[in-house]
Amino acid sequence: MPTHDHLPPYRRWLQLLSACLTALLIPLCFTGPAVVLPSISHDLGGTPVQLNWILNGYILAYGSVIMVSGSLTDLYGPRRVWLLGLVGFCVTTFAIAFVPTTGWINMLRLMQGVGGAAAFAAAMSSLAPLFHGVARTRAFSLLGTTFGVGLSFGPLAAGWMVDAAGWQWVFLATGAVGVLGAAMVAVSVRPTARAVQGRLDWPGAISFTGALGLFTYGILLAPEAGWTDTHVLAALLASVLLAVAFVRIERRVARPMLDLRLFRSPRFVGVQVLAASPAFLFIVLVALLPGRFIGIDGHSALQAGQLMIGLAAPLLVVPFVAALLTRWFRPGVLSALGLLAVAAGLVWLAGILDTGTAALWMPMLLIGCGIGLPWGLMDAMAVSVVDARNVGMATGIFNTVRVSADGVAIAVVSALLALLIQTQLTAAMPEAQALAAAANRAALGQLDDAAARLPASLTTALPLLHHAYDNAFRHVLHALAVIAVLTALAITLLLGRRDPVAAPLSPPATS
Repeated sequence: MPTHDHLPPYRRWLQLLSACLTALLIPLCFTGPAVVLPSISHDLGGTPVQLNWILNGYILAYGSVIMVSGSLTDLYGPRRVWLLGLVGFCVTTFAIAFVPTTGWINMLRLMQGVGGAAAFAAAMSSLAPLFHGVARTRAFSLLGTTFGVGLSFGPLAAGWMVDAAGWQWVFLATGAVGVLGAAMVAVSVRPTARAVQGRLDWPGAISFTGALGLFTYGILLAPEAGWTDTHVLAALLASVLLAVAFVRIERRVARPMLDLRLFRSPRFVGVQVLAASPAFLFIVLVALLPGRFIGIDGHSALQAGQLMIGLAAPLLVVPFVAALLTRWFRPGVLSALGLLAVAAGLVWLAGILDTGTAALWMPMLLIGCGIGLPWGLMDAMAVSVVDARNVGMATGIFNTVRVSADGVAIAVVSALLALLIQTQLTAAMPEAQALAAAANRAALGQLDDAAARLPASLTTALPLLHHAYDNAFRHVLHALAVIAVLTALAITLLLGRRDPVAAPLSPPATS
């Protein structure tokens, strides 16, 4: 069988294009459906919790199984896992357009997340042996750029389709692109022999998926139910117990799903820290800023979408620039500089929130440019810090961290914003009831609804809520800037080390 090195160039680039299509689909299904929730609610009904889980269910399933998908790719090869993932993804995506209730959509979104995780893990693993050196960095920067484009411009594309043809076409069009991607994979990706002998570490897979799934579930449920809710506490406690069980299992099995010895490498740890950074420094802005622009600043949905282009547009260019700059600068240095630029942009944005929309473009562009530097480099770093035999494992944990961090970051930062608003309301109305509910509504930008829950007249409550929201939002931006600086320092220390990539890790001794 011919090796990857003997593949014709056109097949390599066709396979890269197939991976980019997969990378486009996954975030489209993360951000795009947020635009169609009002239309789904109008047509199918559903409670606010059911509608919210149309988004959360996909994040939960995707983040929980992508690590297992990476291990399956190591065992059975990228082609098989990639095709099965895309087929499952397409079938469930098409089905969403025809179901009669939001409950069915929630179930299908879970299945859609599983298929997407398998497809994307296999796509990333397939590119590692296909390109080398600078070509690998460029290939992965293109993959990261495509992922970023889907994440950033998904809401605009979905909004246009909703206006033009209805919410069902958001899913029908996504499924059609998935079919095209599957056909390209079938043509361009050749079958490979098993990269690793053996079978899946089922005890590790079950305990890991359970631990991460319950943790993500608890974090996503907490803003709705409260951090002291029995279901939230039970989910988080069970997650901790399963995580402990996973560590014990992985230390004892001959071929673990995740070899914990990888974490002895500072560079491997640094890549995981870097993988989580866009969730807190970019994804939360994608989630929070439209609510502010519409609910607080009074812009239309179209105007809010146009403003968000300032944040997203740099991802079309900067990742490619970052790949070119690796000729002169180490990826860790470029990533740290990018995060420092993000910190500067966040502080700048916090200082000019009330000065008009024209002034917002520059700090948002700076944030987008800053996050674009690590965004274009970290996919390649994820596979370059491990031996080739552990690429599937490495991509699995990398994408698990990246996607799981999205849900955690949105939940945590939203809860922080609501808490800061509630603190100010409590100081102004110490005897008032239902302040937590009002603060949660205000954090979503729903000031009128929040004001109706306060024991004050509308003319008194609205200015109070607006002032509390503004102060809280600035504090959140400053907190994110601190996270950006600390992350830049961490990856400078971790990725600056030159620990060599070791030979394939020998199996641990079984008990």
